[in-house]
Amino acid sequence: MRDEVINKDLMAESLKVVAPGTTLRDGLENIVRAKTGALIVVGDKEGVMNIVDGGFKINSETTPANLYELAKMDGAIVLSNDSKKIIIANAQLVPDSSISSKETGTRHRTAERVAKQTGELVISISQRRNVISLYKGNNKYVLKDVSEILSKANQAIQTLEKYKVVLNQAMINLSALEFENLATVFDATKVLQRTEMVMRIAAEIERYILELGNEGRLIQMQLEELTNDVEDDGINIIKDYYISKESNSIESIINQLKSLSSEELLDLALIAKLLGYDEGVNALDLTVSPKGYRILSKIPRIPVSVLENTIRMFSSLEQILKASISQLDSVEGIGEVRARSIKEGLRRLQEQSMVDRHI
Repeated sequence: MRDEVINKDLMAESLKVVAPGTTLRDGLENIVRAKTGALIVVGDKEGVMNIVDGGFKINSETTPANLYELAKMDGAIVLSNDSKKIIIANAQLVPDSSISSKETGTRHRTAERVAKQTGELVISISQRRNVISLYKGNNKYVLKDVSEILSKANQAIQTLEKYKVVLNQAMINLSALEFENLATVFDATKVLQRTEMVMRIAAEIERYILELGNEGRLIQMQLEELTNDVEDDGINIIKDYYISKESNSIESIINQLKSLSSEELLDLALIAKLLGYDEGVNALDLTVSPKGYRILSKIPRIPVSVLENTIRMFSSLEQILKASISQLDSVEGIGEVRARSIKEGLRRLQEQSMVDRHI
């Protein structure tokens, strides 16, 4: 895997450990300013202790001042698994020399080998370049300056806002067509495509937020506002339009959609194929009636079980819209009051979709 590419599963927790505002990050910043360099292992499990040679057993609280003072010595610092205690200082690390390393400097080469051998987080600070590098398993990530990350995060938020506007317009158009029973596979796949694009940008911003720590609170608030209900709507669209087969399921479609490359995501026919439609451009022209998951989920106070029962009885949004109050009342869990609420809710949503479409 390329350097500086975050493996989400392996590096996310590591970025939290060294995020701005944490004790460890404050200590690292002190070391950078002092230009002393450092080699720090976060974890004192047996695998780490077996490659530690010499050093002083400290067993004291991790504080920025303590890290700064101990980094003045040439050896490595070993922290506890939760990074709250300094276990050993001025230690020599002796990893397996047969482990491959692309690094040239002694400190960074040792850090990479220790990370690969133990699987623990290893932090290397370059004395000359003042760069903080994280190693975890086979992955490396170089921490960037907070101002640089904030700038990139703000740019990503602006991009997300533009994509969200396009997604909203596609969603409004789909809603209007669904109420008119004129929606096609093209309309549904277009919204799914836009939804996935928005979620990919959101995932990128989440990684910035992890690295920003307490500096990323405003970015987090903006992200939550922009992505509210986006993922749920996307899942409901899949439920509305997918064709049930032995080879596919909701979960598998979601996973396959996420695994598409940027180029593949532009191919609506491929997305239609994931939903179970025949391969080819003609499949996009098919007029289909959604089951009703997305629209019904917009009506307040409808339990999931009632929503499922309604769709099971009527099969499609078209039939639900045509159903009378007495027919809705016959659905298990609805009752007359909720039946009237559903009819009124659908009426309001239909009117709103017409208004939004012409704004």
